[in-house]
Amino acid sequence: MKFAISADRFVLPGASMQGGYLTIEDGVFGSWSAEAPACDIVEYPGATVAPGLVDTHIHGFHNHATTDCDPASIDDSSIALAQAGTTTWLPTTFTESPEDIERACAAIAAADEARADDFPGARIGGIFLEGPFFTEAHVGAQNPAFLIAPDVEVFDRWQEAAGGRIKKSALAAEKEGAADYIAALDAKGVVTAIGHSDATYDESLAAVNAGATCFVHTYNGQRGLHHRDPGVTGCAMTTPETYAEIIVDGKHVVPAAVKALVDAKGWQHCVPITDCLICGGMPEGEYVSGGLPVVMKGGLCYLLNEDGTTGSIAGSVLTLAKGVKNMVDWQIVTADQAIRMATEVAARSARIDDVCGSIKPGRAADLTIFNADMTLAATYVGGTLVH
Repeated sequence: MKFAISADRFVLPGASMQGGYLTIEDGVFGSWSAEAPACDIVEYPGATVAPGLVDTHIHGFHNHATTDCDPASIDDSSIALAQAGTTTWLPTTFTESPEDIERACAAIAAADEARADDFPGARIGGIFLEGPFFTEAHVGAQNPAFLIAPDVEVFDRWQEAAGGRIKKSALAAEKEGAADYIAALDAKGVVTAIGHSDATYDESLAAVNAGATCFVHTYNGQRGLHHRDPGVTGCAMTTPETYAEIIVDGKHVVPAAVKALVDAKGWQHCVPITDCLICGGMPEGEYVSGGLPVVMKGGLCYLLNEDGTTGSIAGSVLTLAKGVKNMVDWQIVTADQAIRMATEVAARSARIDDVCGSIKPGRAADLTIFNADMTLAATYVGGTLVH
C-alpha cells in the first residue's frame, strides 16, 4: 500500500521543508517531494510532520510498570504510548534486587520478541537500567535496600536475559569501581549515564573521561551547581559532547532552569525525557512504583508516607508530546529544535539513531504529527495511524 502525507512542514534530517508530500509504502518511508505523487493523499493542514518521538527514560505508563515482569503489560504500555505520541521507548528499570532486574529484562525481551510487524504500539528501542549503582545521598524514589557497587559480571547476566537489548546503564560517578564499569560498558557499546550521584565535579569528569556520555535527569537526584562546587550538574553543563537528560514537565525543573541548561549545553545535546511512572495516563490516586507506594495528584507523582501524607517527588506523569509543546510554549527553543531534541538527539544519546529518530527513506514509517499549536494531531507506527 502506498500513500502520501500532505502538511505545512516536515522535519527532515537536512532541513525542515515547507509544504510538500511524504510518501509511505508498505510501512516504510519513501521520499519527500514538493509535487503531489500519484497515490492517495492524507492531508494534515497546518500541521508539522515529525519523526516519531523517542523517550529514553520512562518507567511505565497506563497503570503498568516496566518492572511488572509481564510482557502483556509492556505491550499495553506500548500501545498507550503510541496513542500519546511516542513511537520508540526505552523501558527503564528501578533499583531492585539483581534477580528482579534480571526478570524484568527477560520480560521486556519476551515482549519485544513476540511482536508482529503490525503491532500498533511504540517500539522497544532498548532497555535503560536506572540503578542499582547509586548513592544513598541522592537515592530519591529508588529503593535504598538494593543499592550495590557497579559490577560488570552482574550487568552481563542482565544483558543475557535481555537478549542484548540493554542500551544504557546509570550509576553514581563516585561509587567504587565506577570508572572500570564505565570503560567496560563503553567497550560493549552500551551508554553509561551519571545519576543519583553526590559526586564532585572532578569525580564526575573522571567518569566522563572513562567513557560516560549521559547525565540522568539533570538537576534532579544529583549534587547541584554551586559557584565553589560545580558538582554533577556543573559537569553536565560543561562537557560539550555528553548528553543531558531533562524532565520537561515544568515541575521537576522550572522552565528557567531548563533554559539555563539548554543555553549552557546547546539544544543538540539536551534530551527531553518524561521519567514517567506507572500512573502516567491514569487518573489521580494511589499506586505502587518500583516497590514503593506513591500517590498521583496535581499532575505529579509523590512518595506516600506511612501516615498517608505525601513525601518527596517520585517521578512524572508527563507524555513526551506534551514535553515538546512545553519547551516551545516556554520559548526556550523553536518548534523545530524541540522536535529534533525529542527525536534525533534522543536517539543519538542512546546510540539507537541507526533505527529511529529521523525520517529517512527505507526506515519504518514512525511519525508524530503536531497541530499548529503543538498539540498532538496523530501518530503513525509503521505507516499505520494509531491516534
